[in-house]
Amino acid sequence: MTYEEHLDEVTTLITEKYNVADQVAIDMVMRAQAKGYFSGHDDTPSICTLDRAHEDARYVFKTYGPAKKPR
Repeated sequence: MTYEEHLDEVTTLITEKYNVADQVAIDMVMRAQAKGYFSGHDDTPSICTLDRAHEDARYVFKTYGPAKKPR
């Protein structure tokens, strides 16, 4: 999948796994992206897999979730 598709998948997984609103999940992914978390994904598209999207969704929710203060 492309980098953009990967980000979309991570966002979708966050909404499904953690029962949060779309905009909340989008905001989390955008914060992670702004902090450079996904920069390797853009440089190496081969890591944009469904398995990696599940890992990224867990990390992003844990690190940037609604209970966390923006970093």
